[in-house]
Amino acid sequence: MDLEFNKNEDANKLMLSEMKRKYELVSLGGGQKRIDKLHGEGKMTARERINYLLDQGKPVVEIGAFAGEGMYKEHGGCPSGGVVVVIGYVKNRQCIVVANDATVKAGAWFPITGKKNLRAQEIAMENNLPIVYLVDSAGVYLPMQDEIFPDKEHFGRIFRNNAIMSSMGIVQIAAIMGSCVAGGAYLPIMSDEAMIVDKTGSIFLAGSYLVKAAIGEDIDNETLGGATTQCEISGVTDNKCKDDKDALNKIKNIFDKLGHYENAGFNREEAKEPKENPNEIYGILPSARDKQYDMHEIIYRLVDDSEFDEYKEKYGQSIVCGTARIDGWAVGIIANQRKVVKSKKGEMQFGGVIYSDSADKAARFIMNCNQRKIPLVFLQDVTGFMVGSRSEQGGIIKDGAKLVNAMSNSVVPKFTIIIGNSYGAGNYAMCGKAYDPRLIVAWPSAQIAVMGGAQAAKVLLQIQVASLKAQGKEIEKEEEEKMLQEITERYTSQTTPYYAASRLWVDAIIDPIETRKTISMGIEMANNSPIKKKFNVGIIQT
Repeated sequence: MDLEFNKNEDANKLMLSEMKRKYELVSLGGGQKRIDKLHGEGKMTARERINYLLDQGKPVVEIGAFAGEGMYKEHGGCPSGGVVVVIGYVKNRQCIVVANDATVKAGAWFPITGKKNLRAQEIAMENNLPIVYLVDSAGVYLPMQDEIFPDKEHFGRIFRNNAIMSSMGIVQIAAIMGSCVAGGAYLPIMSDEAMIVDKTGSIFLAGSYLVKAAIGEDIDNETLGGATTQCEISGVTDNKCKDDKDALNKIKNIFDKLGHYENAGFNREEAKEPKENPNEIYGILPSARDKQYDMHEIIYRLVDDSEFDEYKEKYGQSIVCGTARIDGWAVGIIANQRKVVKSKKGEMQFGGVIYSDSADKAARFIMNCNQRKIPLVFLQDVTGFMVGSRSEQGGIIKDGAKLVNAMSNSVVPKFTIIIGNSYGAGNYAMCGKAYDPRLIVAWPSAQIAVMGGAQAAKVLLQIQVASLKAQGKEIEKEEEEKMLQEITERYTSQTTPYYAASRLWVDAIIDPIETRKTISMGIEMANNSPIKKKFNVGIIQT
């Protein structure tokens, strides 16, 4: 291997090591002391419950592990958004599990908690995926109630989704393993089956303190809404369980007898490992964003047998399109080419930039994949669309719109992997979060922003300097340089994958080696949901 490969490998593995360190930290939730307290109460943590429930040795994809990262510092933080969400298998049946983390503010709902729960339900609804709720929550976090309670995408949307999923025939199972208070009480009871753990689980519209304040009644929480009351007197819950493991075993028994439904019919054959070593991705991906690399070399290390059937190979070369298999599944790949290429006309095309011919090619390829019922995989490393008089006169806006139109109207499932840059309209055209990818994940090397840091900082500096000069202030060169540094640092901090993951702009940050697993599990879950719409791009200029 050459020196450049080794430098890239070191840089990428360092980023990966930082990701793993951050993950270990958020995995502790509210910290070891609170975990010990939970164990002292005879309860398992959210992650322990999930690990016990899921089939051992089967692949797992965690959604939103870094949700809330760096947010709510004035409130003590909210690691993983106070809720753990995974896609995994129970009794060989793929499902999504949502578990409140009682070590984080007693499992209270912050704004990001609500957003993460809604994302879990969205995944379940898009893919006809059974969903399990492991409930242990003190309800809405009152100091921030105005940001979680009343709006359309707030707390109440959860229960609306419960009802919609029920009408869709999506299986919902709930276990009340701790507190379940106020409006939150509707979530398990709107599920198909709800069980409650004796002595540690409780469910009521108002706890004992509020009951005392509201109507003057003296009563303890166990008598008010414990397992005996809700299973034997009210009939609100279906089964009383002696402990956490008993409840989780009952969920396993339910899954063991679930029937199967019609699937979408996506093509799958026996999986093959890539011939090219996937570990070489770390050395291929440049450590610096302005350096070139050949996206084909990444693709060969992601696809089965390293076989890739390219579409229009010599045309529109700044986007690479073609079909392949990932873990046996047929996929259509749309990827940004990061090396400078020369067209047949002799024109140079810069890496990571979308040109008119590339946009046209990608749009046509997307149409073909829809026609053939092939799921789409977008590999993003894009700086945006080409600008300038030649591009404008060549109709870049028209061709870009054609690509966005075809991608937006796709009826086959879409999956997005952000490898490097994800800037501006390039993020949109390559199926960013706004365009409903079934899953969208980032590598530790990803950056997401309206434009690159250096570019944006200079623009912001010009605006700031112009504003100060308008006020009659003179700016020394030294002061201007200091301002540029501060702006660059602030802007760059907002482009990291962690900033995106904390706000759920991406579902996860993953090790590049996990890309095959993530896409395969994503297509498997999408295969649960037959395609009912016809592909139609509507009005599109040719």
